[in-house]
Amino acid sequence: MLLLSVVIYLLITIAIGAYASRYVKTADDFMLAGRQLPLHMATTTVFATWFGSETVLGASSEFIQKGLIGVIEDPFGSSLCLILVGLFFAKAFYRMNLHTMADYFGRRFGKGSELASSICLIFSYFGWTAAQLAALGIIMQTVTGGAIVLEWGIVLGAAVVLFYTYIGGMWAISITDFFQTIVIVLGMAVIAYLLTDQAGGLSVVLDSAPEGFFRMYPEGNAHAIMEYMAAWMIMSLGSIPQQDVFQRVMSSKNEKIAVQASIIGGLMYLSIAFLPLLVVLSAKVLYPHLLAKGAEQFLPRVILEASPLYLQIIFFGALLSAILSTASGATLAPATILAENLIKPHIKPMSDKSLLLTARLSVLFVVVVSLVFALQGQDIYELVSSSSQLSLVSLFAPLVAGMLWQQSNATGAISGMAAGMVVWLLFEHYKWGEVPSILPGLSASILAVWLGSICTKKEELS
Repeated sequence: MLLLSVVIYLLITIAIGAYASRYVKTADDFMLAGRQLPLHMATTTVFATWFGSETVLGASSEFIQKGLIGVIEDPFGSSLCLILVGLFFAKAFYRMNLHTMADYFGRRFGKGSELASSICLIFSYFGWTAAQLAALGIIMQTVTGGAIVLEWGIVLGAAVVLFYTYIGGMWAISITDFFQTIVIVLGMAVIAYLLTDQAGGLSVVLDSAPEGFFRMYPEGNAHAIMEYMAAWMIMSLGSIPQQDVFQRVMSSKNEKIAVQASIIGGLMYLSIAFLPLLVVLSAKVLYPHLLAKGAEQFLPRVILEASPLYLQIIFFGALLSAILSTASGATLAPATILAENLIKPHIKPMSDKSLLLTARLSVLFVVVVSLVFALQGQDIYELVSSSSQLSLVSLFAPLVAGMLWQQSNATGAISGMAAGMVVWLLFEHYKWGEVPSILPGLSASILAVWLGSICTKKEELS
């Protein structure tokens, strides 16, 4: 019955995607839903984009092992990112009337910066999309009792995401996100209430946590403080230059909705993302022996092995909703950049019909590459984290400099992207001094933007 419910849910999702395809007449419809999303749909698509496998499976496993300080990056950093976008970036982005984040770099700094930022952005999404496909594989394997092995579960999940994103684009994502958000919120709320009640109530669950479990601040040594700073920065700043955030801002019906959707979506994410954390803490009280089988699969095992059928259907329905909404958004974002910024400039003239086909084929390419990443078997939380780290060290400094510092130029922007990336990779590989790699990476990017712009100011003006 559980497997049948999962199959029915996937078929409904595909059907919604097929229905949404009727709204896709142009490339703009496919990439930005024709810039027609009302507040409720814009808000739910902002929320649902990030409420995925890393929230339900990744963050909950980090939380159960490390406590509250282990999830500073997500959901705290992720929520802060959306709020910052709404307060400081959404209005400016919307007024530019662009398709992609790379378009911004192209308009502000020229074609070279557009190309460099496109490459950085596209590569940053493969890990994120792969994390969602890996989570879909875990679900398929779990609900079939191992009849479908993890690898084939990943492939099947990828096929579903590919189909409805390919045919419906941003319209399919937005419509499915609206319904999936309802399932996520109601499903997680019901599960949190039932498990907490079974464990003896909220006070019993909270009291069961070890001392210091809800600590929000680091220990007093320098290394812990640097790790803490890095955790806040990875998602809160690193995701600001990301295409998925930009795409949701630009899909809104007007700039007021763009601002409100980002802020409300961030607040929703911060509140709803606590439900899986409460669920897993309650589950630990009730079924501590299941934790020994792996933290990342702890919650699915609890639901599958120790819960009634109706609770299993609610949980896996909510989990599928979360993962599918995030996977589709993470797939469309780099596909849009690939079509708009890397392929379109080299095919002139390109009709709107050809651009639409190119964008759809780009979705296929992104899914295939992400599938390869997913089959490598990496940690979900780490896959998502590495995606935001890449954009933080390469794109954040040039983005902010372009908006706030008139003297910043193309040389500074490209230098910032390159320096940040190289330093970050060196520290990632060699682990010098156990310094979190994003701190020297971001510092190098900021310094390179400043030096590159100052040293070539006169040359570019001439």
